[in-house]
Amino acid sequence: MSILFNQKFRLLVGFATLLSASLVGGYLHTQSNTQQQISLASVPANSISATNLQENNLGQQNDLASRPNLISSSAPYQVIDEFKKHKYSVNGNQIISAAKLPTNKVNFNQKDLLFVLTNTRKYYQDHANQDPDIVRPGLLGATGVSVQDTLKTLDFMIAVLKEDITNNRTTRLQDPNFINANFKVIKWSAYKPQNSQQKRLRITKYAVFTHTGSHKKTSTYNIPIYSLKDNLNSDKFYTRYTKQDVLSGIYEPGGREYGKVQPLAYLTRKGLEEALMQGTILINFTDGTREFFNVDRNNGMSYVRGVKPTAQKRYWYFRKVNAIKGYGYKIDAKISIKPGVTFAGDVLNIGLGRVIVIEYGQGKNKQLKMGVIADTGGAFLPNLYQLDLLAGIFKTNRDFTKYISQLPEYATAYILVKK
Repeated sequence: MSILFNQKFRLLVGFATLLSASLVGGYLHTQSNTQQQISLASVPANSISATNLQENNLGQQNDLASRPNLISSSAPYQVIDEFKKHKYSVNGNQIISAAKLPTNKVNFNQKDLLFVLTNTRKYYQDHANQDPDIVRPGLLGATGVSVQDTLKTLDFMIAVLKEDITNNRTTRLQDPNFINANFKVIKWSAYKPQNSQQKRLRITKYAVFTHTGSHKKTSTYNIPIYSLKDNLNSDKFYTRYTKQDVLSGIYEPGGREYGKVQPLAYLTRKGLEEALMQGTILINFTDGTREFFNVDRNNGMSYVRGVKPTAQKRYWYFRKVNAIKGYGYKIDAKISIKPGVTFAGDVLNIGLGRVIVIEYGQGKNKQLKMGVIADTGGAFLPNLYQLDLLAGIFKTNRDFTKYISQLPEYATAYILVKK
């Protein structure tokens, strides 16, 4: 997950700003004349219980297109943080409104987007009953957009992509005319309590970084990353200790909690901080092997904006994984994600699986880019003014900085909902 997860729950190889992985593929050209609507068989019903859906008022049907502003100035929405505590209230009409996509092509790698959409949909199917956070109506619930609408959107997009890829053609989802005909387009204006002038979303970027590490402690690689032992999961001892406590050696031989965790690898201090920030790290071990590690659980201490990384008290415990991972309520349930089509965002208040199109640039240089919220992190709980784009896997921060220089710092954002 994205740790802007410390900030995110982000995955793969960790450096500066990213939770998760496979580099952005070449952008595909938009199919220019596809305006027809399609009728596709629905995907099998998911396992979300009827009780959960009813309790969260998720089954309602509403014609959003008939309401120009989508939302009335009724009861304000109560924004919550990661501990489900009320932080502030906001009127939905300050943030969302009906819109249409501009007639520019929509860029994304269609196989990578299909991969993330499919894995996000499967997360709903497999874990919705265990993870009640994803069936919250959130801010869009006030507009009549339910979790069922999110699932319908995912199902439709998956079906379209599969059909278009099978027929070896540019997908219709890259055609803005097709999108405007088949989806309700909701403009998402930024809402930042500290800066009422910000209207466009801030688009930060995170990545997986490769780092050299060692299986054993050395003079160079002397900072461990730890895994919690399965037989001690019920013991919340790890919630008592800050990052500084951990780095002081409490888990090392002679430390007061020695034996309660398993060292997975040893890094430099820089490597550790980048792994904690990004949520995922790809370690090239000195013996020639390489493995991915992703954040598993933290010590329950909040990430504090404005405090430098080395001074943060939050600390994450890791697990070995086989891919870049995004959102998930536990380590072996996290969503496998791809760079270029994955956003980390506020899952509690905006929602998991929201399909996002960002618009940036001017005139002939205007671009539309599509992705899905499949990751989250501490920086997004709550956060109604920012998304974090998984940019890719990079060897150095310099490579990462060069790549993201072509991406926007701010963008107009749209949420797509199947009609």
